[in-house]
Amino acid sequence: MRMMTVDDSSVVRKIIRAASGVLEYELEEAESGLEALEILEKFDGQIDLILLDWNMPGMNGYELLQKIKSTPKYKNIPVMMVTTEGQKENIVMAVKAGAAHYMTKPFAMEDLIKRILECMGKGAI
Repeated sequence: MRMMTVDDSSVVRKIIRAASGVLEYELEEAESGLEALEILEKFDGQIDLILLDWNMPGMNGYELLQKIKSTPKYKNIPVMMVTTEGQKENIVMAVKAGAAHYMTKPFAMEDLIKRILECMGKGAI
């Protein structure tokens, strides 16, 4: 299994890297939406889950989510928003745009692992 985290925070990417290690998943890391699109192209068909921050410079996470879900070869990749944006309207917008799950920061690694497994259709630990 291979997942990608898209977050401009190195601290959050480090936590997600640790969670992917526990799950024995490969992890690709992007600091921006444009870098994420490059990784999606490079690993065409090999990304099984995307963990996506909302607030990033340039293309924000919501814009990237819309792009992913409107691109036929990427639209079936589950996307979980992992963000500080906890307002109800943002959660509704993201889910309507195709997000499979929504998790607000800060979070415990155990909760992150549980939600990753849920997104992958594997239920809880």
